[in-house]
Amino acid sequence: MTLERGPTLTLFSVTLTVKKLAAEVGVKPDTIRYYERVGLLSPPARSDAGYRLYDETDVERLRFIRGAQRLGLRLGEIRELLEIRDRGRCPCGHTEALVRRRLSELDDEIARMKRLRSQLVRLAEAFPPGSCPDGEPWPCEREFIEAGRR
Repeated sequence: MTLERGPTLTLFSVTLTVKKLAAEVGVKPDTIRYYERVGLLSPPARSDAGYRLYDETDVERLRFIRGAQRLGLRLGEIRELLEIRDRGRCPCGHTEALVRRRLSELDDEIARMKRLRSQLVRLAEAFPPGSCPDGEPWPCEREFIEAGRR
């Protein structure tokens, strides 16, 4: 028996338990269950004993999710792409918009991290050598309090 998905991909049907699927894709079983709860994976078929049963299309879908995550997309964004894909449409145009937005967010985050690094360098250089001076506020305490005012 084969399962067909799209015009060029034919997969042979195999049955995997949640544990075997998790091992195949490199996630924890709880991750798979979570993806089901939030709608990234469809509820699977069940064995007579109630075990979840998955096939190669689930392996492919989980690899898509993991790959998109590794490239910086969030689960909500991945859900959008999967919904487009599930309707049989190419999600690449939407993907481009998501990727460009994430690039902009990353650029903002990198700029923020550079500012933070500069502040930490300044803080590290402001500490007196040795111990804190007696009877005076601690330099690190003053710095943290001042940073809390900003």
